[in-house]
Amino acid sequence: MVALSVILFPPLVIAFLLVMERVEEPLRRPAGPREVAEFLTTASAGEVDTLANSGIRRAMARWRRRRRSRVRREAEPPVV
Repeated sequence: MVALSVILFPPLVIAFLLVMERVEEPLRRPAGPREVAEFLTTASAGEVDTLANSGIRRAMARWRRRRRSRVRREAEPPVV
């Protein structure tokens, strides 16, 4: 059992690190000027509050989530 743990532990750690890098990459990407301008023109009151309280990263993340969910809803066919 110990031998199995010794053999499997390094590949599992490497796999975890690769997955976490893919998760963190969008968080490290700075918002572009065009995206910030679009945010400022279309942000809701809650997103502006998030900008004031938590900073641009959280506000942009919240805005992107809202925009992404709106695009998904528009892409779904209407239910009759």
